[in-house]
Amino acid sequence: MKLLLDTHVFLWWVADDPRLSDEARRLVADGSPEVFFSVASAWEIVVKASLGRLELDDHPDPFISRELQANAFEVLGIQLRHALAVHALPDLHRDPFDRMLVAQAKSEELTILTTDRLVAQYPIETIW
Repeated sequence: MKLLLDTHVFLWWVADDPRLSDEARRLVADGSPEVFFSVASAWEIVVKASLGRLELDDHPDPFISRELQANAFEVLGIQLRHALAVHALPDLHRDPFDRMLVAQAKSEELTILTTDRLVAQYPIETIW
């Protein structure tokens, strides 16, 4: 199994937030599945931090870089095929960051760890 972290799951993981489900915590901590962090999530974090909608303990660049390295998460870049795959998605979710995560999960056969019920309505595997 290969996992893709929704942005909130990444943030909850690094903060050891109690909102993280036991199943999500177990899967990420297990070390056996590959765990991916999307560039779309980095972009979302930067946008929300600059708008004052997200508070981090450091600037986004060192914060994200440090956490990716500390947790050995693999970075999933946004490829042209991912961007084009967004067009084929049903219009269930308006958030462009979540739509990109769905397109990446579908294209790369990844399971998304998410609490987002709209994301879970797409024809992809999700776990919470």
